[in-house]
Amino acid sequence: MNSEKRLMYGAASASIVPLRPCSLAGYFNERIWDKILDDIEVRALVFNYSGHYFAIVQYDLVTISEYFAEAFLKKISDVKEISRENIIITATHSHTAPEIRIGKPGCDSQYIEDAAEAGAKTLRKALSEMKEGRLFRGRTFNHDLSFNRRYFMKDGTILTNPGKLNPEIEHSEGTTDPEIPILGIKDNAGNWQVILANISNHADTVGGNGVSSDWHGFMRRELQKTEGKDLMLFSLVACSGDINHLDVMEPSEQFSYAEAERVGKGYAESVKKALSRMTELAKLDFKSSSVSVTTGAREISKEEQDEARAVLEKYKDIPDAENGGELHSVDLAKKTPAALKFFAKALLKTAEDKEERIFRLCGFSPCEGIYIVSLPAEPFVEIGLEIKWRIFPGSLVMVVEHSNGTGSPNLSGGYIPNKWNYGRGGYETTPRSNPFAMDTSEKLLAGISILSKKLTSL
Repeated sequence: MNSEKRLMYGAASASIVPLRPCSLAGYFNERIWDKILDDIEVRALVFNYSGHYFAIVQYDLVTISEYFAEAFLKKISDVKEISRENIIITATHSHTAPEIRIGKPGCDSQYIEDAAEAGAKTLRKALSEMKEGRLFRGRTFNHDLSFNRRYFMKDGTILTNPGKLNPEIEHSEGTTDPEIPILGIKDNAGNWQVILANISNHADTVGGNGVSSDWHGFMRRELQKTEGKDLMLFSLVACSGDINHLDVMEPSEQFSYAEAERVGKGYAESVKKALSRMTELAKLDFKSSSVSVTTGAREISKEEQDEARAVLEKYKDIPDAENGGELHSVDLAKKTPAALKFFAKALLKTAEDKEERIFRLCGFSPCEGIYIVSLPAEPFVEIGLEIKWRIFPGSLVMVVEHSNGTGSPNLSGGYIPNKWNYGRGGYETTPRSNPFAMDTSEKLLAGISILSKKLTSL
């Protein structure tokens, strides 16, 4: 093979365990970490084929906010091979990692700086250690570990996480995505060095105040037992805004460190079964591109704002969640005063924000029929399925959420439902949890459609 036509890759990782007090992200109230359960990392992977580079940087964090993405990009501005046009900066969405969303309770701005610097150093290390490799493709499935968490109740409304064995449950609102597309890199000795697996599920199994990479860490460590301790796993999160690991039809408590182990090892076993069936990509043709998608702020009516003000007045003596009050998703399902006050306050704050949101979607294709595309924040699973089935039919497609920012420095992220989810219930569609215009999913799909044409015509 011509030396200029070899696949070259570099991979590196670094710990991003917090060294200072800060809150963990993912819940409604502040949670200052009190112990380290396992390591959290930043991982960088750089591809190079015939001078065409593409990078993926993955953090064991709750998301990649616009502020965080820009902090990272500023630190690699002198890296000539990589720019905002050919990189996916993404997160595992761990709910037991430090808060990095400016303005959230317990967020430590110094940690943001440190984590961005760690990622930049890791990317530079990956670039400095490029070596020859062989690229493989495959797919597997897991039907047992993910569930659509939005349920129709007997009264016709939707509840998110309605509780175990709730007799009022009728059926789930939507579907799941059990497919796990896989890409892998072997060295010239035939050993797996890097595995990318695209999995649709939330990383919210542990709970508590301990720092952890959640099931992603258990999956990585389980694969390293059989494939070698130096294996680099990128468990890229597919669209899963309405997906989690909770089976409401069985009674066990599913928030624990043991639950993270069960889920992580389950996904590892699914991937292991596919490794022996992976197919080498003999003919590479690297392409990458990006598009910008502009959407608006969440539409909030005067009636909704008036109702929110009435709620705040009614429950003015209830402690705020961000000031020491406890709040969980079950509280919203039960419509407790604390939950109603929390969401009313958030609605009024969201109503003040009229700025446009500008998303940067990146795409990469190592050869015809294989595509990796990014999406911001937390799109619902049906959005990812439409990208796979309608926009890239018959292809191996990885749709990677929580990537490349949240559209505005003032936004920390949020859910991106389908347009038909609105008006039914569930907290994902509330202005607190979704600060984007209600047609954002349609605009993102249109953007990915444009990106697909770029990736197939370059």
